[in-house]
Amino acid sequence: MPDIKSEEIRIDSGQGRLFAKRWDPVGRITTAHSPLILLHDSLGSVELWRDFPERLARATARSVIAYDRLGFGKSDPHPGMLGIDFIRNEANEGFRDLKAALDIGRFAAFGHSVGGGMAVGIAAAYPDECEALITVSAQAFVEDRTIAGIRAAKQAFAEPGQVDRLRRYHGDKAPWVLAAWIDRWLSPDFADWNLDDALRQVRCPVLALHGEHDEYGSARHPERIAARVAGPATMHLLPGCGHVPHREQADAVLAMVGDWLADTRTPATN
Repeated sequence: MPDIKSEEIRIDSGQGRLFAKRWDPVGRITTAHSPLILLHDSLGSVELWRDFPERLARATARSVIAYDRLGFGKSDPHPGMLGIDFIRNEANEGFRDLKAALDIGRFAAFGHSVGGGMAVGIAAAYPDECEALITVSAQAFVEDRTIAGIRAAKQAFAEPGQVDRLRRYHGDKAPWVLAAWIDRWLSPDFADWNLDDALRQVRCPVLALHGEHDEYGSARHPERIAARVAGPATMHLLPGCGHVPHREQADAVLAMVGDWLADTRTPATN
């Protein structure tokens, strides 16, 4: 297995500085494949990926790049609240700035939860450069189970000290991070949101992973993703798994992703 070197990066965007981190396999293998770009979930950050990016770089022999979206983690605060199109818009906001700053040409996108929806939007926006798309526990529409899970989380975070758990990763931005997730998803104007338009524009191979017991979405989400993309799609429902497969069943996820990417045969050209 290759050794891994990591690098922390600061990126200027139109609204503030973004924090990113890159994990590179050491040696000639670093240029053998296009990089994997990780998109975090609604409460996530680079740090909350824990050791998964390094393990993913080893398992796939690819560079792995993760970044904190504006308002999250070590990136600058967000100047307002998230708009109704925030999932689709990430392709032309934070991701665009990351891509330009790091001179990323062809790439593979990997997104967890809402980050999976953003990865779909990125694959749709960059059809000639996105060579592969991996969604993990992604929401494809607003489902009753999703809303029930968010309402339960809202109640749990109302307990004393619970927001402090988020401060460890987001600092003073923690209340904004929590409100951005709960208020947007529970707002009436978001009730009809779905990924359908973006999915129809995705031409690259797609791997949709989902936990059998995901508390924020049923198997209808990966089924919808796999059925509506324009390119070839593979779906895996992970038995006994909840909303965070890359933490709950990391070995299985790494094996599936590594094998699947090897089969897609997407050499880098940048």
